[in-house]
Order: sequence, then C-alpha cells, then structure tokens
Amino acid sequence: MSRQSNGHVRKGETIVPFYRVGLGEEEIAEVVETLRSGWLTTGPRAAGFEAAFAERIGASHAIALNSCTAALHLAVDALGLNPDQGVLVPTMTFGATAEVVRYQGATPIFVDCDPCTLNMDLEDAARKADALERGAMRSKEGKPLKLAGMIPVHVGGLMMSVKDVSAFARSRSLWIVEDAAHAFPAAWRDAPDSPWVRCGEATADVTCFSFYANKTITTGEGGMAVTESEELAERMRIMSLHGISKDAWKRYTASGSWYYEIVAAGFKYNMTDIAAAIGLHQLSRADEMRLQREALADLYDDLLRECHAVELPPRIPGRVHSRHLYYLRLRLETLKIDRAAFIEQMKQRGVVCSVHWMPLHLHPYYRDTYGLKPEQLPNATAVWPRLVSLPIFPGMREGEVRQAAKSVLEICDKHGK
Repeated sequence: MSRQSNGHVRKGETIVPFYRVGLGEEEIAEVVETLRSGWLTTGPRAAGFEAAFAERIGASHAIALNSCTAALHLAVDALGLNPDQGVLVPTMTFGATAEVVRYQGATPIFVDCDPCTLNMDLEDAARKADALERGAMRSKEGKPLKLAGMIPVHVGGLMMSVKDVSAFARSRSLWIVEDAAHAFPAAWRDAPDSPWVRCGEATADVTCFSFYANKTITTGEGGMAVTESEELAERMRIMSLHGISKDAWKRYTASGSWYYEIVAAGFKYNMTDIAAAIGLHQLSRADEMRLQREALADLYDDLLRECHAVELPPRIPGRVHSRHLYYLRLRLETLKIDRAAFIEQMKQRGVVCSVHWMPLHLHPYYRDTYGLKPEQLPNATAVWPRLVSLPIFPGMREGEVRQAAKSVLEICDKHGK
C-alpha cells in the first residue's frame, strides 16, 4: 500500500475503523416491517426478543431495556441497595458499573484487577470486604458501611470463574449483579469434562447485557436483564416503565384495559420494538459472529506472537470467549514512545484504536469523592498506560487485520529501544 513519506495515509487509502456495524438485510426488513405495523415502542417484538434471549441464555426471565446501564440500575434497585451499603465494584470497568451504585446513594468499593485477565481480583475483594467488616470504611455521611453485594465484570468477554465468584459471595452473604456487557455469547466451565455454563445461565442474581452499537450483538441502543427470580423480574419490569403496575403496551391491545396504577417511582428504561426488531435477527447470528471474531483474534495472535514489544490477550482454559475486545499491552520499557504516540502512529497508518479503560479510581469524580490514590489499586494503575484495543468486529476483512498487525510491527520496530 503506497504511503506518503511521513507515514500518513493518503486520501482514498484503506482506513480500518475500530468498529463497523454488521447489519444484514433481515434486520433492515424487520425494522421496515415494524415501522409499517404502526407499533414502534414496547410491544410484540420486544416481548419476542425477551423470550428468544431467555431461551438462548437458559434463563427464566428476561427484561428488554434501553441500555445495559438501565439493566444494572434496575438490578441494584430490585435487590434493595440503600445509602448505608457498599458494593464491590472493579476499578477496571466502564463508568456505568459504579454509577448505578451512586444512583441508589450507596458507595462503590473499588477492587483492583487481576494482572492477567484484568477481571476483578477476588483476593483484593476479600481485603476490602474484611475492612468493611472491621468498620474501616464509612459512607459519605460518616455511617459504617455494610457490604451488600458485588458487580463483577467479564472484561472483553473473558468470563471470570463463576464457581469462585459464587463461593466468594455465598461466604459473605452477598448478592451478585453480573455486568456482562461484553460477554454474550460467552461460557465457562471448571474442568474439561464439566458441562459449559452460559453467561447469564443462573450465574448471578441478575445478569446484565449490552446491545450498544459496537457490542457483540446490537439493537443500536439497548440492554437486557436476566434472572431466575420471578420477584426480581417483576420489580425490574415495573420499574422499567414509570412504576406502572401493568405493561403499558397491553393497554392498547384488544385484550388490554385503559386502567393502570403507579405503584412506585419508576424510570423510563423500556426497549422499543424498533430496537427489538434489530435484536431478533442479531440474536439468530450471535454464534456465527462470535466465531468470526474468534478467527480474527487467532489471526492477530499468529501475526503478533513474535513481537516482543507487546503482550497478547490471555487465553484461559475452560472459557468460550465472546471476543468483544482484542487488547494489547505495550511493553513500554522496550519502546521510545508512550501509548498516546503509539495510537497516533496507528492512526497515521489508517488504523483506528481505542483504550479499555481508564480505571475508575483515576477519574476525577471517584478520585476526589472517595479520596482514592493510584497506589491503592496498583495492578490497574500499572496496566492502564499500556492498554491498546485493536479493531475486531464481524465482517472485518483479513486484509484489515493484516494491515493493523503490520502497523503494530512497524511502529514497534521503528520506535524500539
């Protein structure tokens, strides 16, 4: 591929985006049919998407919502989280995981990441839980905090050990809300002869999925909460639409009634039928798209394995990885440039990268509100400057992967010490 002498991509040359949405004709036709039906908001397609997703996951109840954030919020609300309580939250996550705790007036207790997987470090979680039991942590109002639950995150789609998380929670009488924004479809098992457990298949009190535009399946904006508890499902469903006692869409059907009651001060979190129309067909292709991402990850590994300036994403036995992210860790001690310069160099070569994530304890709000210092969560603090996420998405062409990998190799060669 021809380039200008300064390394910048010339006009008209290939640009490898960080993500390209993979929509088929089936999704488009379903949306058009939805528009023609006259039923645009929560209705029969949303109900159908819920039923299909619950069956695919192996869950008893599924509630379709307008985001994973909404799902997380409804989950902690349904579980009764209150301002005198704390929740174990990984610092290595997106802001939504902690902010839903703040919505309830409760306190997020930030937990360091495992240095290999970047998932929640249960040893650090135990230390934080012990500190709460000793009364060493208090709410902003100065009251002793009682630990209520935990919100583990499967970073990039690599599941934590369901067995270990469950044992940890049971030993301390904690509920589990699983942030599975990256983890559909993903699975876990603890031995080669054990059956696979799908993410959301009774792996938590509530499991929350994301269908944002760049997620493993998409509805544009959207999310899903799944649970085995009829009581939690009913509370989340009511609170998802203004605390109304019955599904609003049923009021406008032949079998419905105009009468409804508000039983709680709820929210506006329902999924539209337009979004569900996309989700129904994305769901049917979920395994096919995961296998495409897996093949892309394999190719990246093959192309970058001999590059000593980067560490590849971990491969853990007993996992079906959703492959939502493919992140490198730069060995900065071998390079003369930092992460920002590396990403700029990739951009100049036509490859758009991202970073997942700046740990929450380094963000001004959480840092200042809770007086957090970088050294209190050393693993996340150390790994954050090294992380670079490369493009990976269904429909990504082999040539695009090779262009991205070649760019990594060129930069590491040019700027190596």
